[in-house]
Amino acid sequence: MSLQYECPKCKHTVYQMGEIRATGGFFTKIFNVQSNKFTTVTCAQCSYTELFKANSSALGNVFDFFMD
Repeated sequence: MSLQYECPKCKHTVYQMGEIRATGGFFTKIFNVQSNKFTTVTCAQCSYTELFKANSSALGNVFDFFMD
């Protein structure tokens, strides 16, 4: 994936992408299901990080549940 990114803090254009998952509500916390998926973009110069909500599939959530 090619992304033209400019850091809003220092204007640097080199970045690293990553991913994090988080629980949503009460029941997802109890059953340890990470229902929210975010893509991270981190500036290589100043480490400023932005989060973008990613689409997650129901099948991926079920798979995550059994793998934890």
